[in-house]
Amino acid sequence: MADWFSVLRPALYRLPPEAAHRLALWALVRCLWPPVKATLIPALEVRALGLYFPSPIGLAAGFDKNAIAINALLGQGFGFVETGTVTPRPQPGNSRPRLFRLGCDEAIINRLGFNNDGLEVFIKNFNRRDKNSGIAGINIGKNKNSSATVADYITGLQVVYPYADYVTVNISSPNTAGLRDLQRGEALTQLLSALIQARAECVLTYNRHVPLLLKVAPDLNDEEKEAIAHSALAAGIDGLVIGNTTLSRPPSLKSRHAGESGGLSGRPLFARSTEVLQDFYRLTGGKIVLVGAGGIFSADDAYKKIRAGATLLQLYTAIIYRGFSVVRNLQEGLATLLEKDGFTNIRQAVGADVRTQPSCGSGGVNHRHHTSDEQD
Repeated sequence: MADWFSVLRPALYRLPPEAAHRLALWALVRCLWPPVKATLIPALEVRALGLYFPSPIGLAAGFDKNAIAINALLGQGFGFVETGTVTPRPQPGNSRPRLFRLGCDEAIINRLGFNNDGLEVFIKNFNRRDKNSGIAGINIGKNKNSSATVADYITGLQVVYPYADYVTVNISSPNTAGLRDLQRGEALTQLLSALIQARAECVLTYNRHVPLLLKVAPDLNDEEKEAIAHSALAAGIDGLVIGNTTLSRPPSLKSRHAGESGGLSGRPLFARSTEVLQDFYRLTGGKIVLVGAGGIFSADDAYKKIRAGATLLQLYTAIIYRGFSVVRNLQEGLATLLEKDGFTNIRQAVGADVRTQPSCGSGGVNHRHHTSDEQD
């Protein structure tokens, strides 16, 4: 698989980023991208959110916004795939250009703006997947011009509920004006209350419990992180995805595109995104599932996320620069690292570094600025 990507990469990189992305999806849908022979590694099996994950390595939302390539993506070795972000009505997103490669930084800046074909088309596509091929989550958002924000999320949840293995509520994209305000104060409380109530009604209607996760931004101060953790625990949210792209720009960036507006993802974010993951693990006491994202390129990166508190992991930017072979490399490397440290299953390593650290007072939060990963 690595050889395939090495051959194709020069041609893909000559295309504008969005065109290369469309071409990759086109090839996946038509089975032109060779699948990876799955190798089950028992040490990496995870039971979380009431689901069985053959591997903790997942694909982040944003790659397959309209759920057209789920089977093919799972065939690349992912333990799960998150589709979307999907909004109730179709929307074109922001004006082009809106996606930029920062090659020398192994990073991406996007200001896509939830471009997608809407729920009706999405569900038709999603229902074409092979339900036996693996776990597929759905990431939901609000329409840019909607004045009924909570209603958009409730509509999204109700429509996707019968089909999704889990649902992620995206309130952290930096590319939809005002969206991140939903992470704060009464707005967050009202949204979570409405979602939990809607989920309870769906459980009765469909006789199945679908896990509900919240995707948060990395650009939060300590008080905001504490409030989100408290609200998530109080509401009964099943997990947090930590996290989305960042508006900050590390001074280490070298690319000519570093000054573009939008959300930054990729390698420059690894250390900071892992710190914010640690903060949420402390604040939630390990009581809910944390999905770690942001700058994972190697098995060492993935293992540090696990030891910082992540039960599951998500990639995106690494695929752009390393190809799908990175998935198998991560899995094999993780298994080696677990064995080296005497763990027989990855769940034993979750939060290991945080649990061995001395308490830092209320919540043990480190006072730093943080960042993380997704394309929206």
